[in-house]
Amino acid sequence: MTDPKFRILAGASALVLALTLSACSQPQDTAAAPEAEPMAAAEPAMAQTNIVAGAQASPDHTTLVAAVQAADLVDTLSGPGPFTVFAPTNAAFEKLPAGTVDSLLQPAAKDQLTSVLTYHVVAGELMAADVLAAIEAGGGTATLTTVQGGELKASVVNGAVQLTDAQGNTSMVTATDLDQSNGVIHVIDTVIMPAA
Repeated sequence: MTDPKFRILAGASALVLALTLSACSQPQDTAAAPEAEPMAAAEPAMAQTNIVAGAQASPDHTTLVAAVQAADLVDTLSGPGPFTVFAPTNAAFEKLPAGTVDSLLQPAAKDQLTSVLTYHVVAGELMAADVLAAIEAGGGTATLTTVQGGELKASVVNGAVQLTDAQGNTSMVTATDLDQSNGVIHVIDTVIMPAA
């Protein structure tokens, strides 16, 4: 009984292998064509996603998106930039004291919310390599001036970039170089705060 099943399985495996080899061999035939075609196809897709759309596509950044909308920063962060955004996850917002997010999302707190959010944004596009180069050039610490006007200190701790805010709190960068049409997003695990 196992022999016929084995033959069917072996036949199916051979068919899959043949299709895989056939699919693999086709790009090699066209590999002699100009290499710019695949790159050109990738660039327009990337150019269609700006920082806000990139955050909206992430299930881990729904609180950040709600905050950006409440602060009326959607148009700004969808604009030409370029911007570097240190984007706190939903879990990062959950670390704040109870009620903080709800109170920041109230219309009366719009100025404070805008200050907090723009403290997470640096003008220009700083890829991870740029941040690391600045840290090295600064002797172990780089000072980043935010759109809010405050400063962030960046350093390397246990092989990862750590940000220290104006209040002395720290946040770790957990994902880097999420390239967007108008800048780049780096994911952080803690909300950073400007000077009180």
